[in-house]
Amino acid sequence: MAANNQNTRGGSSAQHAQAGRMGAEARNTQQSSNQSRTQSNTSKRGFASMDPEEQRRIASEGGKASHASGRGHEWTSAEAREAGRKGGQSSNRTKAQQK
Repeated sequence: MAANNQNTRGGSSAQHAQAGRMGAEARNTQQSSNQSRTQSNTSKRGFASMDPEEQRRIASEGGKASHASGRGHEWTSAEAREAGRKGGQSSNRTKAQQK
């Protein structure tokens, strides 16, 4: 090794150790700022972060508006029966595959 304590990349071992410590500090700081940013955004934004009553109220308004404009779907008993049958078949098929 060279007499002035430099490795093949240049700089002393002490300089490289100090740079490594500084890099670790920067990563830790970046991780903590990302966590705080994520926590602050997710707690107050979006439909999924609302309480269930508020979600239900908003969804109900959408349904009422849809029916009021004439675009809402009214299920007949035959349609409901068919949908239930298809759902049951799908559910049973999934259970059989899990065994």
